Amino acid sequence: MTTSLSKPVENCPISRPLKVPHLGAPPPRALAIYFGWVLSEVGVGETVAGTSRPAERGFARPQSASAAGRWLPARYGRLGLAGLLATATLIAVSAARTELLLPRSLRPVVPNWLAGAFGLDALNLGLAALIPVLSIMFVCYALVVRFADQLSARAVLIGAAGLLSLVLLLAPPLLSTDMFSYIAYGRIGALYGANPYLHGPSAIAVDPSASLVGAHWVTTPTVYGPLFTALSYLLAPFAIAANVLAYKAIAAISSLVMVGVVWYAARLRGLNPVRSVAIVGLNPVVMLYGVGGGHNDLLMVAILTTGVYVLLRQNDRASGALMVAAIAVKLTAALVLPFALAERAGRRDGARSTARLATGVALAAAVIAVGSLVLFATAPVQLLDTLPDIQTSGVLQGIPGVLLTPFGLQHHLGGLGLILNATLVLFIVWLLRRVWIGKLDWITGAGWATVALLVSAGGMLPWYVGWLVPLAALSSDRRLLVASVVLTGIGLTTL
Repeated sequence: MTTSLSKPVENCPISRPLKVPHLGAPPPRALAIYFGWVLSEVGVGETVAGTSRPAERGFARPQSASAAGRWLPARYGRLGLAGLLATATLIAVSAARTELLLPRSLRPVVPNWLAGAFGLDALNLGLAALIPVLSIMFVCYALVVRFADQLSARAVLIGAAGLLSLVLLLAPPLLSTDMFSYIAYGRIGALYGANPYLHGPSAIAVDPSASLVGAHWVTTPTVYGPLFTALSYLLAPFAIAANVLAYKAIAAISSLVMVGVVWYAARLRGLNPVRSVAIVGLNPVVMLYGVGGGHNDLLMVAILTTGVYVLLRQNDRASGALMVAAIAVKLTAALVLPFALAERAGRRDGARSTARLATGVALAAAVIAVGSLVLFATAPVQLLDTLPDIQTSGVLQGIPGVLLTPFGLQHHLGGLGLILNATLVLFIVWLLRRVWIGKLDWITGAGWATVALLVSAGGMLPWYVGWLVPLAALSSDRRLLVASVVLTGIGLTTL
């Protein structure tokens, strides 16, 4: 049985109201009470509200009719959920004393003013302890994704995604110095009157934020879109600690926006919304690197996913505007837009649908271009030079480099990169054609294009997996989901 992607499912409210308990402060006793509440809410899968069909459509497996058949999968799901909560909390409360979890510029000991709500009185997880903790976290994520149809919506939506965001928001900065680069770029323009698209943080060496930027990036101009760079200008006058909290709050809120949008988008596509939300909201890389590191990738993906949802609701102009806004945060979002255009062009009313989508794109692009000219003149054009330089600099290592370096073949990376880039372009063109002729779902096509980009890129960072996760959650292709989970595991090994 197939589900039309062009008509939204009507009258599909969430079957039970979401009731968020009062969390208060996060001492161990409060966390223990919260864990107990979450696990008490875990139950068997439900039907989609307002319909008689079960919620496990798409990549969800049918449930057994017997209570005994449901009990064991539900137990695995509860175990995975509890394990995710426990390992995330352990990492958050231990981060200030665990050197491997801190950005390199904060090692070996994080200053008190960046230690987070849990402070310095915590465990010190060495490598020998951190490896099993991350391994358990990944296994628990795989269990939750596999048995998500046996978990209640309340447990997944509120208990896990909300708590993970809260716990990691209250931890110190995790694993990456990118937040300090955001702060430095904002200060370059807002406080020192220079252009962050032309100068790196080394241009403001007297500013305290410059010393916190990663050593590889101190001379690199910003690689982010004008919309995000303008946001960094607004935060620049505040203290570094306030900026860190603000960027982590933006990432946490963005992750929760993704959870809500994915829930409704999954229902429109006839997928199991609980599983889709678990894939996105419980992903360890999204939580640890995205929220813990305060990365702007989550803001980009939240806006982009909202654009996808709005397009599913047939609001083409608003969708085009949102996709352009996501591109103006980080250029990677541009990969999804051609698939949306191809899907619209392939419809019976293709000319009108494509025109409406293109109109939204053009209007948003014009507004952002004017604002960018006012703030940055034509300097954002330098992104076309900066981004390729980073990919070929050797600072970042992608999957091809990881595979070739142990065999001493890293000197072949230049030639291999050219071949992979050409293959990537051809593969994306092939996917777009299949979408246009109606042989491939456009969200699935965008997902596979993202997989190809991640696998072939000369430089890849773990939180880039977050680009793929919402697309995999909204696709009925099991292989795309498997690819997403595998790349999540690879991301967790790159500490």
